[in-house]
Amino acid sequence: MGMSVTISAASAQDAEHILKLQYLCYQTEAGLYGDYGIEPLTQSLDDLKAELAQGQALVARLGDEVVASVRGRVDEGGTARLARLIVHPRLQRHGLGGRLLDAIEERFAGESGAKRFQLFTGHRSESNLRLYRSRGYVPVASEQVGPKLTLVTLEKEAPTRAYVATA
Repeated sequence: MGMSVTISAASAQDAEHILKLQYLCYQTEAGLYGDYGIEPLTQSLDDLKAELAQGQALVARLGDEVVASVRGRVDEGGTARLARLIVHPRLQRHGLGGRLLDAIEERFAGESGAKRFQLFTGHRSESNLRLYRSRGYVPVASEQVGPKLTLVTLEKEAPTRAYVATA
């Protein structure tokens, strides 16, 4: 019988596992764009630890193994900027990315009062674009950052919370 995947807040002790998973997951993206110097493949452990300390991150675990992660932070204007949604290649296309995206959106909407969510991906990253669109994200901007890469920024509004009056 298989183990179930659990989602929880990442801790400082998860940083090295997240970095290794990030390196594994971004190989496909680097190949897609012919650029193995992209930031997710060159980020240092110290930089990742600093990034984790400035925002929030979630990890998905299968037993003790970190198999997926997402991170982000909410800016002064109430926009939750989500980044680095990664899922181990052997677990992709099983809904884990969507579950992780939903979980961080709920966290930011609840704890931080985020008004909107924003993320970006490369223009050729069809599976990423398909996932984000299925979750209600729409393209709002694009920026050519290199000869082979255009980043597509996608956004969606946070759901408004309904308040029930009690007597």
